[in-house]
Amino acid sequence: MTTTRPGKNRYRRGDLGAAEIAAKLYSAILEHRIPPGTKLAESRLATIFAVNRTRIREVLSRLAYEQVVELVPHHGAHVAKPSVEDARDVFEARRLIEPFTVRKLTDTLTAEKTVKLREHLDMEAEARRVPDEPSIIRLSGEFHVLLADLAENAALLRTIRELSMRTCLIISLYSKSTTQSCRADEHESIAESIIRRDADAAVALILEHFDHVQGSLELDRQAGDVDLEGLFAEM
Repeated sequence: MTTTRPGKNRYRRGDLGAAEIAAKLYSAILEHRIPPGTKLAESRLATIFAVNRTRIREVLSRLAYEQVVELVPHHGAHVAKPSVEDARDVFEARRLIEPFTVRKLTDTLTAEKTVKLREHLDMEAEARRVPDEPSIIRLSGEFHVLLADLAENAALLRTIRELSMRTCLIISLYSKSTTQSCRADEHESIAESIIRRDADAAVALILEHFDHVQGSLELDRQAGDVDLEGLFAEM
């Protein structure tokens, strides 16, 4: 196990609440900094974030509720590791749900929503220009969550947020390349179709997008060890 090196822990004891720690872990997992299957030991995380283990248990319970983390009796917490069957189920669900999202957003589009779509596309373009792969990955998932948010259906938003995170884990496990899995122009094409109020085109494009992502998957990617101390010292 990796040990904490002197000076690497920049958190003061008790500074961070459970929600803040959960958000940091969530972002690190979403950005593929922590691969599926990684063990999240309570004592190790408590040391990293300078909090007690009770707070870490609360954090892990939150993430388990969102199916980001799996809690196994006598084996502790691990980042969720979707199976091949899980992957197929997730893409099947997304193909059923997200066409409704883009149709609803197209029907309820406003000037303010259009601005938010374009702002997100600009952030994706900037991340690709740098390039900043963790931000590319995070923003790619957030694009679909944004569509659901702008469609103004709270239940739909919760579902798509969960499916997007599961997809992120699936890509981390099985994709040949994270840049291959989400092509640079596809989100722009989907958004522009919505902005033109062409729901049929937006639906066709989002289904084609899922075909491309699923087509980039392979079955032999395995998680390795991660220097959690170093990772969160940098965040």
